Amino acid sequence: MEPAADDTACRVEVLRSVDFLPPSVWHQLAPPDDPMWSRTVFGAMEDGAIGPDGYAYLVVRRGPRTEAVLPMALFRNLRLDDIVGSHERQLLSPVRKLAPRLLRVPMLFCGNFLGQGHVLSARPLTDEVIRALVDGVLRFARAERLGTVVFKDFAPDDLNPLRGALSSAGFFPAPSMPDTELPLSARSFDRYVEQLPAKPRRNARSNLRKFAAHPGLRMETVEDFRPLVPQMLHLYQQVMDRADQRLDVLDAGFLTALAASPGPDRRLVACFDGERLVAFLLCLFSGSGATGARIGLDYRLAHEARLYHNVHYAAIRLALDAGCRHIRFAQTAYTPKLEFGCRLTEQSYAITHLHPLPRAVLRRLLPAALAAARTQALGPHPPARATHPRDTAAADQEGAPSACPE
Repeated sequence: MEPAADDTACRVEVLRSVDFLPPSVWHQLAPPDDPMWSRTVFGAMEDGAIGPDGYAYLVVRRGPRTEAVLPMALFRNLRLDDIVGSHERQLLSPVRKLAPRLLRVPMLFCGNFLGQGHVLSARPLTDEVIRALVDGVLRFARAERLGTVVFKDFAPDDLNPLRGALSSAGFFPAPSMPDTELPLSARSFDRYVEQLPAKPRRNARSNLRKFAAHPGLRMETVEDFRPLVPQMLHLYQQVMDRADQRLDVLDAGFLTALAASPGPDRRLVACFDGERLVAFLLCLFSGSGATGARIGLDYRLAHEARLYHNVHYAAIRLALDAGCRHIRFAQTAYTPKLEFGCRLTEQSYAITHLHPLPRAVLRRLLPAALAAARTQALGPHPPARATHPRDTAAADQEGAPSACPE
């Protein structure tokens, strides 16, 4: 007679779709106030063609209990010149012309491809679960021939429990761009504006007046935005054309799947000039949290009417009306977001390569390069830290930066 299986031992399996995880398990493990972690978003990513060649979910179980879930995004040939800044892209242009295959890298991203990284778990991760998780990631990367492995955009509280196991497995840390989050304590949008420091308050009122000076413009909130997807993509492409980095590019499949999902957890802030869409901000909601996920702008009108600022103001109104306690925006255009009152949250990568020589090269070059890119993006702003709106000194912002791919 064979011995009974040990229900106390961890075992790892890989699922190829979020649909293979029961909704009850996802709901139990996922952050309740981060809308980027809804099953709807992950399902839309799988339905779209936004960059990755595939998705997988590494699941650690002990007996019948799911201890942890880690989403993964697979790139067979990630274009390095699509994810570096403009200066680095210029340096790589001769390589792109002479040997373009050298710029294509097989890579595995762990975490949320479109949001902040987490390992999903209902309780603190034990050392055994963490070791099983890290070992499972590396075995999966080897099986899929994805040499570079990245834990993407993890905040310190989420990365710290993993550091020991990651370091032992050859991972090294590197700085990522900070996240932006606006705490919402005001009872109304007018009160929110009143609570801003003097200079941001004057700028906000000026931006609102300049928008109101265009009587043909109107803001609407749209739940089923499927009919608007072609116009959205046109405006979104204008933003992406000005972006330094293009790791992900939303497409019609993603937006249509998101719009078709049931429930009020996603809405579109849409600005129209007559019947023509001229700006949008895609907003997602979960619990007490909201996210302004991606933006599109008609640059023929954007500066004059302060479209960038006003779609964000509309999103803040929407989040306040929904009773949210915070709203997050993307890792770009830090000057206006600090002026909105956002605080910056540190995030990091943990990176390795399956082979020692490339790993040594990456360890030597990547942290310094990423730190330089981060410093350039933040400009004169202080290191990322939690701040209150009244403690934030933001520069005058006459218009949104030209590259704001939210």
